[in-house]
Amino acid sequence: MGLTAQQIKHGVDHAVSIEPAFAKGLKAAGYPEPRVRPTGYRTLLRTIVGQQVSVAAAASVWNKLEIELGEGINPDELLSRDHDQLRACGLSRQKQAYARSLCELVVNGELDLTNLPTDDEEAIVELTRIKGIGRWSAEIYLLFAEGRPDIWPAGDLAVQVALHKLLGLPERPTEKEARALSEPYRPHRGALAIFAWHCYDNPAL
Repeated sequence: MGLTAQQIKHGVDHAVSIEPAFAKGLKAAGYPEPRVRPTGYRTLLRTIVGQQVSVAAAASVWNKLEIELGEGINPDELLSRDHDQLRACGLSRQKQAYARSLCELVVNGELDLTNLPTDDEEAIVELTRIKGIGRWSAEIYLLFAEGRPDIWPAGDLAVQVALHKLLGLPERPTEKEARALSEPYRPHRGALAIFAWHCYDNPAL
């Protein structure tokens, strides 16, 4: 689902009304486009597949998994394959453990991705039960897939660098500092995060 363009604009405008430095960034870079991913298990599995590899390598592994397991990559199908079969698709032993953790939680009904807690922190706790899914990955899922408006991935390097650049800070803020800096922008920090990524790799800034 993700945040809509209207939600992003509203959130960025809210930030600009509080901090003039963001207005300069907005004038130079414009509003960001929505970032949307599907909800559900496949998006989290793709996150695991894509960890610490290039986009092309991740796409190659995913294609092999679809050939081996079927286009839907049903969690039951993945759990039925042995190490060598999944290794042939490009999944390392570690990523197999992560993928199996996800699939087991889904198949056993211990993780209901259609009914995560409405409280963001509680939802993050639920998602991080999956091996290989840390806080950052959980936050990205909640922001890009569920479209939760106040998600703030303070540990994200690009967000920290963007804050450093946009606010003219003497140093790149730490995760703790980035979290503190975000407080005035509740409950629209998700839009601010998307704006930060937009500004991070924008040549106009």
